[in-house]
Amino acid sequence: MEQKRGMTHAPGGGRAVWRALGYLRRYRVETVGAFVSLLLASGANLAAPQMVRLAVDEGLARGSLSVVRAAVVGLVAIALVRGFFNFLQGYLAERASQGVAFDLRNALFARLQRLSFSYHDQAQTGQLLTRLTNDVDQVRAFVGGGVVQVVASLLMVVGCSGLLFLTHPLLALAALGAIAPVLWVLRQFMGRISPMFGLVQATLGRLNSVLQESLRGIRVVRAFSGEGREAARYGRFNDEFLEHNLQLIRIISSHFPRVGLFANLGTWVVVGLGGWLIFHERLSVGELLAFNSYLGFLFMPLVSLGFLAAQMSRAGVSAVRIFELLDTAVEVVDRPGARQLPALSGRVELRDVRFRYAGGEREILRGVSFEVEPGQLVAILGTTGSGKSTLINLLPRFYDVTGGAVLLDGHDVREVTLASLRSQVGIVLQDAMLFSGTLRENIAYGRPEATLEEVQAAARAAQAEEFIAALPQGYDTVVGERGVGLSGGQRQRVAIARALLTQPRLLILDDSTSAVDARTEAEIRRALDELMRSTRSTAIVIAQRLSTVRDAHLVIVLDEGRVAARGRHEELLATSALYNEILGSQLQPDSVEAA
Repeated sequence: MEQKRGMTHAPGGGRAVWRALGYLRRYRVETVGAFVSLLLASGANLAAPQMVRLAVDEGLARGSLSVVRAAVVGLVAIALVRGFFNFLQGYLAERASQGVAFDLRNALFARLQRLSFSYHDQAQTGQLLTRLTNDVDQVRAFVGGGVVQVVASLLMVVGCSGLLFLTHPLLALAALGAIAPVLWVLRQFMGRISPMFGLVQATLGRLNSVLQESLRGIRVVRAFSGEGREAARYGRFNDEFLEHNLQLIRIISSHFPRVGLFANLGTWVVVGLGGWLIFHERLSVGELLAFNSYLGFLFMPLVSLGFLAAQMSRAGVSAVRIFELLDTAVEVVDRPGARQLPALSGRVELRDVRFRYAGGEREILRGVSFEVEPGQLVAILGTTGSGKSTLINLLPRFYDVTGGAVLLDGHDVREVTLASLRSQVGIVLQDAMLFSGTLRENIAYGRPEATLEEVQAAARAAQAEEFIAALPQGYDTVVGERGVGLSGGQRQRVAIARALLTQPRLLILDDSTSAVDARTEAEIRRALDELMRSTRSTAIVIAQRLSTVRDAHLVIVLDEGRVAARGRHEELLATSALYNEILGSQLQPDSVEAA
């Protein structure tokens, strides 16, 4: 499982946000259009107070109605221009940000599809879901609206400061000096808010992990009356999430009243000093009104920059988590110079294979060696934890061995391309995973171009045709998530049909007939025999029934990661005490029907 990352800060958050902004390159037209619209809208905002000054000083003060009318028309025109370009800026920025989110989600999903099994063994699904959803949305919000608002705020700060000094330098110095402490408050605010965003995101990930586990295991929860315990476990993480969010609110609530205090102080200075300057005829009433408007324009961007800095901090935390995933190395990849694997005859060889899971201290496989000839059926038995499933996961190179070599037709699986290797290996895992969709789509998952006749032939070989034909929509029947709506035996038969449809030269069955009755298992075995005879395919089976080991050309017995015995069923009955013990304790007799 993934360790609790619970970042208290976002190291490299600024660099991560800058990297996320690089995704805007694909949306240059929208980005440039948004910034141009922003410049025009900001210019319109800065022009409005001058219309007010003109109406007061040149119109009302001198009794000129035409000037007042012109100023009013100017204000209406400014409002229309500002409204149009604000809309255009928001629309274009949102298009660009949605595009960035689209690209990030696709990149994350593609990376998750390629990451090695060793990564997924340790990662929490809830954390991964949080990165694809909430973290991407945080980055999208800042890349779209946040960046534009930062630029707009900076432009307004620079523009308003310049216009304040042009209007009256002395009054500008006094007003800016009064509100300068706002910068100190905002800096203190940023120092406290940034770590909290890291805690909030990490806690949300853990909350989603608990939710995902509880939903996935809902039958187990109900079976053991664990609803109360699960609610309490979820409640603990929910309480933690609530507390972190309340801390965020407390930080915001404790800092922004001080910002308002210094802003009001600036207004007091402007009214007091400005009034004195008016009485001494060194400032006009219109100039004072324009000056106060610019001071308001200056204050609001400063406050916005505080919130935007917090938003950037949150986006930085999320961007770090996103790029941490995107930068995770894929351990099992095609080596430089990897060759295409020729058509297999089905010969398998393990040479002194050793394996240890990432982060594990114990070797699961310790010097395993054996050979399988083309067309043979090999049964693998072993004590619990002896490495049976681990061994078969090495054949399609789901993991790389930590010692020794796995060879197919003499080719080291690490020296051939993954696509050419896995296209010739059919595997039915212990968990018969089906996808939401029709039965035909599930069976044809490995060969989407397969015809209905080919799908039906595979289902017939897997003894699935009879129950599929009895369904109202037949092969077009939609199955629920993970095959909900089908029995365990039906799911296993569909999974076997999916493997058979690819016409593999090496077929691997990991406890894949444990949920079917003995009669159905015998029929599946006959179909496999026919497949092996017609194509000389090799089959390696983790055995659960006596008939499987009895018919196998070779039986491999594993114990504590080593080959404890090998041979045919009759030989091992006479020579291996461990084999006899496993037969008596683990294997199902042919007459027993599994539920």
